[in-house]
Amino acid sequence: MADVDLEALPGVGPATAEKLNDAGFDSYQSLAVASPGELSNTADVGESTAADIIQAARKEADIGGFETGSQVLERRERIGKLSWQIDEVDDLLGGGVETQSITEVYGEFGAGKSQVTHQLSVNVQLPREQGGLGGSVIFIDSEDTFRPERVDDMVRGLSDEVLQATMDDREIEGSPDDDEAMDELIDDFLDKIHVAKAFNSNHQMLLAEKAQELAGQHEDSEWPVRLVCIDSLTAHFRAEYVGRGQLAERQQKLNKHLHDIDKVGNLYNTAIVVTNQVSSNPDSFFGDPTQPIGGNILGHKSTFRMYLRKSKGDKRIVRLVDAPNLADGEAVMRVQDGGLKPE
Repeated sequence: MADVDLEALPGVGPATAEKLNDAGFDSYQSLAVASPGELSNTADVGESTAADIIQAARKEADIGGFETGSQVLERRERIGKLSWQIDEVDDLLGGGVETQSITEVYGEFGAGKSQVTHQLSVNVQLPREQGGLGGSVIFIDSEDTFRPERVDDMVRGLSDEVLQATMDDREIEGSPDDDEAMDELIDDFLDKIHVAKAFNSNHQMLLAEKAQELAGQHEDSEWPVRLVCIDSLTAHFRAEYVGRGQLAERQQKLNKHLHDIDKVGNLYNTAIVVTNQVSSNPDSFFGDPTQPIGGNILGHKSTFRMYLRKSKGDKRIVRLVDAPNLADGEAVMRVQDGGLKPE
């Protein structure tokens, strides 16, 4: 991102500008979407001064006003669609995983949630002509699920046509049959996945803030951040806040966390994919008793909700549970050594 002169804003001197930059507020856009309380704590200024800074940043960034439906349509045309490389699932999602949106994938243990995050971490790096977004990945790992070996398997599992197009795009000499060329390609894929392990919920929230900073640093680079994965979103919150007495505090923290990651998606045209754990509802006499964790906070904030469930062998049922502009539906995929494949 091009450097901006934060000191041009009212109430921002050299010391305040330095604090804002250190906290990741390095653009007018990031300041414009901040709250006065958040800015006050970060920059050590009064809330009224913080409000003035935000208001001035909104004018500089030209956001915060009303726009026509035609302008919204024009802006939405810039939204990217990340392919699963499975036609049936892409059709379910209207073309793939949207940027500037939170896509939640929930399901029981072993349903394939982590497989989805790994596969999308590969797919997002593919050229746009091959269903990718030509971008890098931020992967926040709260359950120790990230495996570079799995990325290796999934890259090798891509079709020869996609692999050759990707090699050509990255100027790697050779073909999919060339072991040295494939090793170079896989190393290149891994280099573009930024992984951080979250040790608790507070650390996870800090990493979400760092994700915004990292996305800002890469915005004008050859490989901007186009995907943020959190696997899983709720594991630490569920373990640390036990019982009804702590439910309100847990939901407040989860709400802030969701807004932080949503901000990354909106500011940098990034797809946000989070996995979620489930519980079983003992009061359910009919239908599937599986319920996602996170309550209404997560339900309202997720733009797309997808439910994965096991079927026979390596088959998985992918169900679109909620979307603002798409009908509910189901698709079938397989989880194999080479990644996610069509039925």
